[in-house]
Amino acid sequence: MNKGLEQYIEDYSTPEDPVLEDLYRQTHIRFLNPNMVSGHLQGKFLEFISLMVHPMNILEIGTFTGYSAICLSKGILPDGKLITVEINDELTTFAHSFFQKAGVDSKITQLTGKAQEIIPGLDLMFDLVFIDADKREYIEYYNLIIGKVNPGGFIIVDNVLWSGQVLDKDTTDQQARGIINFNSMIRNQTIIEKIIIPLRDGLMLIRKK
Repeated sequence: MNKGLEQYIEDYSTPEDPVLEDLYRQTHIRFLNPNMVSGHLQGKFLEFISLMVHPMNILEIGTFTGYSAICLSKGILPDGKLITVEINDELTTFAHSFFQKAGVDSKITQLTGKAQEIIPGLDLMFDLVFIDADKREYIEYYNLIIGKVNPGGFIIVDNVLWSGQVLDKDTTDQQARGIINFNSMIRNQTIIEKIIIPLRDGLMLIRKK
């Protein structure tokens, strides 16, 4: 997006929460691939979706430093919970410290390990799921969670445009290939409705019928 237009959008949107602003800054200072953090506009979008859905249970696949989890937690019902799964155990303490700063740590359960091993053991139904982990495994994640999503529930999938590489059918980028294969599979699913929103690197919003 044109940088000037992007700045205009930020200027006319609700300002970033100071805790999230600090989290975004610390992520860029301390970690590799800091662009994986959701950031202001995407984070606010996730927050609004959560506030509209008012989910009892949320599942997040891919915590990273915790920005998106904090945003998603804002709409959870009083007795609800957010379960966030992250394969990199070195991120756990950092993310938890910001959950505490944001005052949402009591709503969030952090699980560390491979999502493919953790999800089958979750004895919960979810109203909202956010997928933002290894793109090569998106199809696996979807197949594991679709049966655990309540009818009328939503799945949000990040990076579904992969910097435009989804248009390159001959790409050798395995992450791009994972996205292309996932998008193709979703296109033919009949138990869902879906739309791709061109926010940042593309968000797919899926509703289970």
